[in-house]
Amino acid sequence: MSLTPNERRTAPRDFRSSEGGETRLYKNIVRLLLDDLHAGIYAVGDKMPAERDLALRMGVSRPVVREAMLALEVLGLIEVRLGSGTYVVRLPGESDAPEFSVSPFELLEARLLFEGEAAALAANHITDDEIAQLEALVEEIQRENRQADGKEDADLRFHLLIAHASRNTAVERTILDLWKLRSTSPECKLLQEKARIANVRPVVEEHNAVVEALRQRDSSAARAAMRAHLDGVLQHLLFAVEEDAVAEARRSVAKTRERFQRKSSF
Repeated sequence: MSLTPNERRTAPRDFRSSEGGETRLYKNIVRLLLDDLHAGIYAVGDKMPAERDLALRMGVSRPVVREAMLALEVLGLIEVRLGSGTYVVRLPGESDAPEFSVSPFELLEARLLFEGEAAALAANHITDDEIAQLEALVEEIQRENRQADGKEDADLRFHLLIAHASRNTAVERTILDLWKLRSTSPECKLLQEKARIANVRPVVEEHNAVVEALRQRDSSAARAAMRAHLDGVLQHLLFAVEEDAVAEARRSVAKTRERFQRKSSF
């Protein structure tokens, strides 16, 4: 007996991959939601369930649901309407089979592995001049944080300098490639845009902790400081895709604009 659309919305789901093996959970969530869209469970204009409800129904964490929703947003199938929710704006066609790129959370997992070890290596090789360059870059990060253009050039140079200080060309090139993925992976680009909207910026104190560990030439402390920093980045990015957080950020921006508009009218 076939299920009604409402029954399918709440039915337990099977997260095994179509190849019979295990795969990253968010990809299976994307495929299941695409199946629902194909089957007419959700129509154009329908509001999608809240991420907490999807997570509970599918037995996964909210970050997994966020990864899946980002992938659907990249495909142009759903749209986040701030203060209202997430809505279906287009149904998938034959060409909309997901071609998964690197998700932002996969990227951060890789950065945790490589940049943590790069910092540990750098603690053994970094020069006093490079320490001074890192200190200057932290000051530049602080200046960039006060600007409205969203640039994070100093943050990039900070991390690449530490990779260079590892004195391992393979590690340095790998970390450079990981940073390139931030701007080439559609999912990563979308999340960075959301992070800018939510005013998520590099945390100066976390960068200072990395510099201090490197100054002490303490490999273990440098590794721990870098991993703590990147774990903080992950938490900030998770915040950036919280509907309520983004909506609040937009409301704050709107209030600021309104205040300046009132001033300019006098």
